Amino acid sequence: MPAKKLSESEIKTLLSNAKGWSLVNGKLHREFACKDFVTAFGNMTRVALVAEAMNHHPEWSNVWNKVVIDLNTHSVKGISDFDFVLAEKINEIFEPFPPLGLPGSGKGQ
Repeated sequence: MPAKKLSESEIKTLLSNAKGWSLVNGKLHREFACKDFVTAFGNMTRVALVAEAMNHHPEWSNVWNKVVIDLNTHSVKGISDFDFVLAEKINEIFEPFPPLGLPGSGKGQ
């Protein structure tokens, strides 16, 4: 199924549910700070495997623990449904487990 270019109103609606993503220079944009370089690079590798399977590749950069990602779809010259699908998968990779807040864990006490 080919990518579907989204209207401004569709983008606005989907963006409200895309945790951490914003619209910058006509692209979906998000920055992640990881605990270190190995974690950042490992997450990028996991994203690369998903992106390749989708045949939909991000524009991104990495400096030490910081990963900056921009998404748009060149074939439709804008933001498509593919961008939001990939953004959701990226969020799952970079934020796989929320803090549980269990007693003794130091979280949520």
